[in-house]
Amino acid sequence: MLFNGKLINNSAQQYMLVTASYWAFTLTDGALRMLVILYFHQLGYSPLEVASLFLLYEFCGVITNLVGGWLAAHMGLNATLHYGLVLQVLALCMLLVKPEYLSVIYVMLAQAVSGIAKDLNKMSAKSSIKLLLPSHAQGKLYQWVALLTGSKNTLKGVGFFLGAMLLTMVGFRGAVALMAVCLLLVLLLSYLMLQKDLGKTAYKPKFTDIFSKSSAVNYLSAARFFLFGSRDIWFVIALPVYLQAQLHWDYMQVGALLATWVIAYGFVQSVAPLITGIQRGKIPDGRTAMVWAILLAFSPITIAWFLYQGWQPDTVLIVGLIGFGVIFAINSAVHSYLIVAYAREEGVSLDIGFYYMANALGRLVGTLLSGWVYQLSGLIACLIVSAAFIITTSIISIALPKQQSVLPIQN
Repeated sequence: MLFNGKLINNSAQQYMLVTASYWAFTLTDGALRMLVILYFHQLGYSPLEVASLFLLYEFCGVITNLVGGWLAAHMGLNATLHYGLVLQVLALCMLLVKPEYLSVIYVMLAQAVSGIAKDLNKMSAKSSIKLLLPSHAQGKLYQWVALLTGSKNTLKGVGFFLGAMLLTMVGFRGAVALMAVCLLLVLLLSYLMLQKDLGKTAYKPKFTDIFSKSSAVNYLSAARFFLFGSRDIWFVIALPVYLQAQLHWDYMQVGALLATWVIAYGFVQSVAPLITGIQRGKIPDGRTAMVWAILLAFSPITIAWFLYQGWQPDTVLIVGLIGFGVIFAINSAVHSYLIVAYAREEGVSLDIGFYYMANALGRLVGTLLSGWVYQLSGLIACLIVSAAFIITTSIISIALPKQQSVLPIQN
């Protein structure tokens, strides 16, 4: 296709619309997660019970990513992105019932709807970028993917802080109602402005095509499973509960720390192309993913060692979170670029959906282990299991394609 000035401008405009919709969704997703963790732990739920509230959320993410790519290939990315926003509004409205009706099963079902919404929205946004740029613009593709992913995680961190702040100021129901109204407005604006035929193609895959036939995508998906499982094993449930129960931090302190971490993590993701050498024409490949995974493995091991030695836990965790966050962000940015680069032009949503299915499955396992391992053995044990997952990621990454690492930069 032609890639003239007019098309570049139109692609950039559509990219910003997709990104803005993704941003709004991410704010509510981050805030809701923090609301649920803090509110239900306050009600006396055990760490494993709090973790269980997110099991259907992550499980539905697995199914949604597996099937969502197939749906997008048939319906278009515009439709799946907006269905994601609709379902998130529905999930928020489900939580507006009186507190006595918020049983574990009911909240799990609401979180399941939110999990479907999140992964429809994410898969649609990531797939759209591949279609908005020509195949030769790998430098620009890496930068756009890094910006979308990094900005999303920065806003997820803002969402963590927002959730803790709203819980303190207006309570659980007030926070949920406010988010539902704001997201509904974003949905209406996106529906009116986003390109209607975005992602629609003549290619109509069979349902069996949801499973990737690309060895590169399969290896990267396996590496992604262990990478994101490694983070959630200690970060999702174990860390906030440890800060509350053992260090006696209040809601705002916990929310502020996790929010600051995710915001900084998102910023590093956004500038990851600069760190990995984009200005020198370096484009990530399988070797890049392997090296950064090896570096990451040292972080949870070091944190666990200092905690075991009895160092001041507040200081160890804050410093350790900084180191882990920087290296993890670069790992995530490299992976996010590689899946978009590996994905086929036709059926891009299928490969990306399969990959994020593995991502969601890793989060599911990580979330469950975060509550279970912490309840059995504490935070240090969670960190050791996290390191084992990262080492597995680095081993799998050996099989990823090694390609020319220096390419001409596309401006």
